[in-house]
Parts: sequence; C-alpha cells; structure tokens
Amino acid sequence: MNSAHPERKLASRLASVTPSVTLVISQLARRLAAEGRDIINMSSGELDFDTPQHIQDGAVVAMQAGQTRYTDVGGTAELKAAIIKKFKRDNQLDYSAKQIIASTGAKQIIFNAFLATLDAGDEVILNAPYWVSYPDMIRLTGAEPVAVVPAADEGFKLTPASLAAALTPNTRWLLLNSPGNPSGALYSAEELQALAAVLADFPRVLVMSDDIYEHIVYEGQFVSFGTAVPAMADRTLTINGVSKTYAMTGWRLGFAGGPEWLISALAMLQSQSTSCPNAIAQAAAIAALEGPQNLLAEWCDRLRTRRDSALAILRESPDLWVETPPSAFYLFVGCEKLLGKTTPAGKTLGSDLDVAEYFLEQAGVAVVPGTAFGMAPYFRLAYSIADEDVDRACELMVKACGELV
Repeated sequence: MNSAHPERKLASRLASVTPSVTLVISQLARRLAAEGRDIINMSSGELDFDTPQHIQDGAVVAMQAGQTRYTDVGGTAELKAAIIKKFKRDNQLDYSAKQIIASTGAKQIIFNAFLATLDAGDEVILNAPYWVSYPDMIRLTGAEPVAVVPAADEGFKLTPASLAAALTPNTRWLLLNSPGNPSGALYSAEELQALAAVLADFPRVLVMSDDIYEHIVYEGQFVSFGTAVPAMADRTLTINGVSKTYAMTGWRLGFAGGPEWLISALAMLQSQSTSCPNAIAQAAAIAALEGPQNLLAEWCDRLRTRRDSALAILRESPDLWVETPPSAFYLFVGCEKLLGKTTPAGKTLGSDLDVAEYFLEQAGVAVVPGTAFGMAPYFRLAYSIADEDVDRACELMVKACGELV
C-alpha cells in the first residue's frame, strides 16, 4: 500500500493573492461571540432590510412554473429585456440583447472582464480607497493594480491630474466605483467628463464603471460614466446588480452592459466556469427591476437618518475624523490621532488594524481597517444595521477612544 502523500503544490498565481487583513478581525469577532460577548457587526456590506415581498413572490411563482432549469448562459431573454429597460430608464443608456450579460453577482463580471482582457504587464488604475477584492482579482490575471491615493482635499476621488500621472502605455483599464465603497464618494457628470478627456490619447484604455450602489444617494445625483461620456460607449463596461439596491446580496445576480465584443468574451468565460446564473434569482431580478421602485427612496431616507446619527456621535471624539459621504452606506473614518496611544490593557496602537482590534475587544464593535482598502490609517463601518445598533456601536467606539492614554 502506497502511503505517500500527493504533492501539495498550489498554482504560482495564488502567491499574488494577499491574505485578507480583515481575516484577523473576523476570527477575533467569532471568538469573542463564542465566549458570549455581545458583538455589533459593522463590517458587512449588506443592508439589513428584507428582500421586498413582491420580489420573493416573483421567485416563488417562477419555481412553481418550473423555471428551475438551465437558461442561456448570459441570462434569459426576459431578464435581458428587463435590464435593457432599466439601463434606459435610469441611465439613458441604450443596449441590445447582445450587449447585456447577467452573472452570479457583479463580482463575477468584474473578474471575468479582467480575465478576458488582461495579460502580464498590463495595468489597471484604481481609485483608493477601493473595494478590497479589486487588486487581487487583477493580480490573478498576471496584471498589476495601480492605486491612486487622493490628496486630502480631493474628496476620495481621482482628478484629471492624478489620472494623467498614473497612465502609462501599459494601462488597460480605468476602474471607477461611484458611489464608492468604502468612501461613499460620488462623481459628477463634469468630473467624469474631465477624466474622459484625459483618456483621449490612450485608445487602448477601457473604462469599468462599477455602479452597484447607484440608488443609495442622499445628496447630489448619480451619473454613470457611460451616461456622462456617450462617445466612449465602445470602451465602457457598465456594471450593476440587484444586491445593494434591493437587499438581495444572497441571490447573487449581477449584470452589465457593454460593447458586444467584450460581452461575448464574458459569456464564453462564463460558459466554461459557472454557466448560467441561478434561474430562480433571474426571475426575482425581473420582479425587482420591473416592480415598484418607491421603496428605494424610503430606504434611502432611513439610511440617511442612520448616517447623520452616526456622524453626530462619532464627531464627539476629537480623535476621529470623518467627512459626510453623499452616497452608499459606509463611513470611512480617519483615526490617525489614535495611533501611538495606549489601551487600558497596555498595548500601543500602531496601525488601523490595531485600532480595529481595539474597538472589537474593548467596545465589542467590528469594523474593517482602512489598510484593506488601500488607504490608512482609516476604518470603515457600515451603518446598514438596525438604527439602535448604529447609535450604540458609535457611542461605544467614542467611549473606547476616551479610554486611551
């Protein structure tokens, strides 16, 4: 009997993926909860609202009608028609069915788009602070993320000057996430047009417009890149989904519109990996996109109240700094003044990861360190939890700040 173990060698590409800095916080939160501690989780990027009933009903009706089998790889004709209507209604963007794809979440579309277009040596420009998964998805293709960290007075956004400085002959994508995670930054049409003007001399650069938080806007107006710059339609991939807008994170249904050559490539990759998105989730997405939209304004009002309350409480601490984000459901809080201070247990805070660990251990509040988003020292909290928990968590963090020396 051969007892030799198989060679436990992983592909070299995995060496480019960095361990998540949030893993430490997640493991500590689980341990403290198992010990009976009351932990308020402000680290998760999903709404606490239930998926609306008419959307749930759409899924039930589809199941009862036998819509539980494979569909076309890029989504049913009915879903694509609903997505086309949505893009026209909300963004004044015109797409044909061949320019639309539905996938297992917007994340799959982003990764497949990188996989389809990036080679070793290519570069993707990111606006820091950025969503945690962007850089590793880029590195897995052999390409390199190029993070542009904005100046303090730039509102967490790229400027024409900072974009121009980052562009090289190797640049393949400019990735824009507006409304932004984690900053809540929102680009105006004029700002997007100014960025597009910089790209005029770089015809190989594609633009990825990640619009997943489109409907969570409190001040200002959301404008998609493709809407602001229609002349660049043949270079723009517009990504969206139902997760954030309709409280459907677990349904895993994202979609995109873009040039036919790129959408065709995404469908080819999808056909050899996950195949079609969940048929029942597709039916639910149709109900979401074609059903009543008034709930979105109601949810925004509730989230705005939570945001304003959280801001008022956090600003009671002279050691925390936070701007008022006009969109999304996060606060990206500066904590530089906490560094160098000592906890009641005698530990000196040396990084925003230390700060996040301290809040979890001392206050029982889980937040994500800014290092995960490419910008330190900050931490991100999601106010997408119950109103009373938002207030209590912020009060506990302010109290914990006051206990440092």
